[in-house]
Amino acid sequence: MHDFSARRWALVAALLGSATLPAALAAQATTPTGNQDNTGYGTTSAEFLLLGANARGAALGGSFAAIANDPSALYYNPAGIALMSRPGVQLSTYTYVADTRYNWGGFAIPFGGGSRAFGIQLGTFGFSDQPVYTVDQPDGTGSVYSVNETFGGISFAQNFSDRFAAGLTAKFVSDQLGGAKGTAFAVDFGTNFHAQLSGHPVKFSFTLANLGTNLTYKGVPLDVNVPRTPLPGEEPVPTVPQPGELKTKGFNLPTTFRVGLAYDLYHGESNRLTILGDFNQPTSNKAGFVFGGEWALNHLGGSGFGVALRGSYSYQPANNISVSDVSLTSLTDEENLQGLAVGGGLNYGTGNFNIGLDYAYRYMGILGPTHFFTFALGW
Repeated sequence: MHDFSARRWALVAALLGSATLPAALAAQATTPTGNQDNTGYGTTSAEFLLLGANARGAALGGSFAAIANDPSALYYNPAGIALMSRPGVQLSTYTYVADTRYNWGGFAIPFGGGSRAFGIQLGTFGFSDQPVYTVDQPDGTGSVYSVNETFGGISFAQNFSDRFAAGLTAKFVSDQLGGAKGTAFAVDFGTNFHAQLSGHPVKFSFTLANLGTNLTYKGVPLDVNVPRTPLPGEEPVPTVPQPGELKTKGFNLPTTFRVGLAYDLYHGESNRLTILGDFNQPTSNKAGFVFGGEWALNHLGGSGFGVALRGSYSYQPANNISVSDVSLTSLTDEENLQGLAVGGGLNYGTGNFNIGLDYAYRYMGILGPTHFFTFALGW
């Protein structure tokens, strides 16, 4: 490996700085003027939209948007499907916390001589047959309920030059909580700028995800049959119960703004070492950042096999409660490890055919570990 030039080390320093700067800004924002914290904790619905799309992206902590150039770009950055050289499909399953599961699938195909691409994706999350408890019946009512959350998306992307691509996704979101159901529409927008720095690829991405309508719920659990409430100053009047419907507040979707940067420290014919940084600002949390890396080896021993190793650390403040205020002595270590992700993959390619399997391990702090598996096929 040849010596790094001053310009390349300056980019590495800038990448590290872009990852740590949001933490400093977030620290300054914890005590705004008047001791008012306007962060919208817990104000969004359909949080399953943030669970990701594939094991590679999960292992890289979401900073994957800058280098996404396969069907998972439908989720991370729709501009990335315009960089695909052949059609592809990916299927993923995510063993999440509390015995819940998230599944995602996507298909994308380039056309127009490779200058444009089209794709579709589908994600589902939920659980079933959970017992219902009430204050009056703490041991259970004998009834059960299920949660089924789903989103589907259609994407289009185009290369506007040999260095710049942009893409747009239209989404339909369905959120069924027991007998109540809500729907919403949203859009994702993404760009990808790719160039060379000192002969090595550098990529920059901008994405805005889940910008759309509010989720409002309807269903049998919200139907009521009660007497009419007397008007202020009116004497109580016996009335026959009247049918009605409880109105729910419209909940925002988890809109997220992200800026990503990726640079290949080493880029050879059969191996590559990439570092990635990501700044993100969701509407329901404070600003966060991700820093990760990927080492990929291709054509092992002159064959079509390749392997990849990945790792990242994500800082995403969950609330404004100091860990020192919590009596659990083990919580500090758990919180420090939260955001750690590692993974790897094995792939085989020959000609236009490629097949791969990826795995990611993500640690969720006191909620424990989670596991992401992805199967990929290209032709």
